[in-house]
Amino acid sequence: MAQYLVNKNAQTNGDHEVHTSTCSYLPLPINRLDLGQHATCSSAVRQARLTYRQSNGCRWCSSLCHTS
Repeated sequence: MAQYLVNKNAQTNGDHEVHTSTCSYLPLPINRLDLGQHATCSSAVRQARLTYRQSNGCRWCSSLCHTS
């Protein structure tokens, strides 16, 4: 299981990116919302969507859940 976080700030397309805690592209700590431990990025994205309807996996650390 991995620790996941979502960026509180949306990207220019409106997506709130979901990252693992070890991602090189993590937002600043003040801009992160902890999503807890998840076995897959898909469950982390589902959790993020409870707060931010338009959430998406990070292209680099959650590529299986990243959509263009």
